[in-house]
Amino acid sequence: MEQKHVTKKVTATILSMSLLTVMAGAAIAPALGIIKAHFSSAPALLIQLIVSIPALLIIITNLFFLPISRHLHTRAIATSGLILYVVAGAGCFFIDDIYLLLLLRALLGVSVGLIMPLSTGLLAYYFPPEQQAHLMGLSAAMNQMGGVVATLLAGMLATVEWNYAFIVYLLGLIALVMVWLWLPDEQLDSSNKRGIPFAPRQLLKFHPSVIGMLLLMTIFFIYPTNFAIISRLQTSLSSEMTTLIMVGLDVVAFFIGLAFGPLMRHFRLSIKYFAPLFLLLGYLVLSLPSLLPSCNTTASVVTVIAGSLFIGIANGVGVPYLNTIASIKGGRNSATTVMPLLSAALYLGQFISPLIVLPLSNLLFPESDIAAPYKVGTIFCLIFIFQVWLTRHFQSLPPQDNHCTTDKKQH
Repeated sequence: MEQKHVTKKVTATILSMSLLTVMAGAAIAPALGIIKAHFSSAPALLIQLIVSIPALLIIITNLFFLPISRHLHTRAIATSGLILYVVAGAGCFFIDDIYLLLLLRALLGVSVGLIMPLSTGLLAYYFPPEQQAHLMGLSAAMNQMGGVVATLLAGMLATVEWNYAFIVYLLGLIALVMVWLWLPDEQLDSSNKRGIPFAPRQLLKFHPSVIGMLLLMTIFFIYPTNFAIISRLQTSLSSEMTTLIMVGLDVVAFFIGLAFGPLMRHFRLSIKYFAPLFLLLGYLVLSLPSLLPSCNTTASVVTVIAGSLFIGIANGVGVPYLNTIASIKGGRNSATTVMPLLSAALYLGQFISPLIVLPLSNLLFPESDIAAPYKVGTIFCLIFIFQVWLTRHFQSLPPQDNHCTTDKKQH
């Protein structure tokens, strides 16, 4: 399908899938305490798996997206993923057994693994490189808005009863109707002729973006997994205020995503450093109360808000930047080559972040240092900056006048 025939309805349909992907874990996070109280006899590990197990299944599904796309067209993949999303997500409302609940959460991960490569890959399939920065920014903005909506709705619904939080997954019905009505039924092509979704040559070709996404998510998720606990110890903020600050971070990332296209044009050569530098600045500011014992409560609150602002900017820039660079390099085949790899790296970073940050915090810093995870984050930010510098030639946008040459080669 030529780009000129791609309607706003098709674009909106693709972006609607971006709205849903972040909700796999974010929707239930505010209700986790209430769920834990309901399943009080269950091991703490099983409660944590309610949030983390979808990420593991998303990774596995992404690695097999290529052979799936060889047998199914885009509308069939999207429809299957969205039906499974609604059934597995909202189906937890009717479950009162922790093991059945985890089974449905795993199936939810499979559904997002089917949806996510399409939510970004189809933008590369339908639109030329010069439009992709703007569209990847919109996709990231929709992702952040999904996090805001899911966090607020699930938090309110959970106050009624623990299982009401899962009703939020019925939002998938909106995207499902849009897919039925407007998504073209395409057979995606692929340059990976052997059908190996994680072939070494694919990783070699796209490793700057894939490793960058892994580092970005590993570093970013230090914030949501530690912020509520650390800020409560550093300040006198209530849990409601802490939640509002965390939601505010998503709002900041949302607006940065909307403005990403112009940012990419104005900071073409330097924007690659924005995410690691703002992450570094954010974690340094968040660490200040522990570095300055004389810091009063008011100053601590200011550092908490400022640090959250910087991390929100980093997340708002980093995800669309890496998606844009990868989609331009992957061309129209991005949905079956690089986007599943980026999606897998994104959720792998989420999954491993708490598994490696806590042991490193205990190893490198005293047990009494409550800001130790933030300080580990600053170390990882320096690694991220070095990785960007090392791969700067791979992560640069191609010259504008090369777009036509690129398109000719792909067609």
